[in-house]
Amino acid sequence: MDVKNAFLQGELDEEVYMTSPQCLEHIVKSGKFLKLRKPISGLKQSPRVWYRKLSITLLDRGFKRSEADHTLFTLQRKEVIVVILIYVDDMIISGNEKVGIQETKSYLQSVFEIKDLGTLKYFLGIEVCRARKGLFISQRKYILDLLNEVCKKNAKPAKTPLEDSYKTHQGEIGDNELFHDPKLYRQIVGKLIYLTLTGPDICFDVNQISHHIQVPKKYHWEMVDRILRYLKGTSGQGIWMRCNGSSDIVHYCDADWASDREDRRSTTDYCTFIGGNLVTWKSKKQKVAACSSAEAEYRAMRTLTNELMLLKMLLLDLGRETPTLRILLDTIDHWLF
Repeated sequence: MDVKNAFLQGELDEEVYMTSPQCLEHIVKSGKFLKLRKPISGLKQSPRVWYRKLSITLLDRGFKRSEADHTLFTLQRKEVIVVILIYVDDMIISGNEKVGIQETKSYLQSVFEIKDLGTLKYFLGIEVCRARKGLFISQRKYILDLLNEVCKKNAKPAKTPLEDSYKTHQGEIGDNELFHDPKLYRQIVGKLIYLTLTGPDICFDVNQISHHIQVPKKYHWEMVDRILRYLKGTSGQGIWMRCNGSSDIVHYCDADWASDREDRRSTTDYCTFIGGNLVTWKSKKQKVAACSSAEAEYRAMRTLTNELMLLKMLLLDLGRETPTLRILLDTIDHWLF
């Protein structure tokens, strides 16, 4: 659902004045200013004022705001649950009963001017395909637009996002030639980071190239180029979410040790499955150099634990009881908490 003129729905707390736009110069006297009665686009207060207005509207209806994510609101009445996810003026409304969803839509339409976009198919660059047994999410259109932007639409696909020998090139004298357009490098890497929302297969590789956004070298752009060619051959892939009713939660965590030849810091990698569905994943460079492989593993486990506490809060907000969480590692059998 999309709220029309969302920023105009709120009320300003302070007096704000503006210069006259050109279309009103013949009406407003020279040297005079206009006082804003409503927040408008471009005003820094507008997003906050709109969010406050929407939050109050939902809270008055009986919704509860998630402490883990303030853009998530839930309404639970007996066995009925309605969930609303907000991004500025766009909303996703879901639940386990059509009547509850329709009542929520009717309530919001009575307060705001809202356009109902129907069944969710596309949201913030993410495509959603519904099936009887689950959901399939991907970013195919986003990938194709990116490939077209960098003239890689007809490039030869790569089988892997990164070469096996990428580590051997780190720090070599012959690879010190700087890339000619650092701004382009940062733009493309930023879009690749967004693609990791549905692409766990490129998460580690994008993590590697993102370390060099300040002073990218020619070899780093070659790594970006290979990831783009890999996406060319896998643009139709995504994440399949099965509706199996299971609530089993399993977490996997791993870390290398001193793999970066420049600063010898380790890399943390983890992923989480709920009911056999992959829901979270991350590849992150550790902030300090670990003194041993065991320390690197424990630091990785700490990072995952922070994520799990947030995930546990979200599940409780959604009315799901969380069993004992188990972290699986390759050096330690498992960790329960």
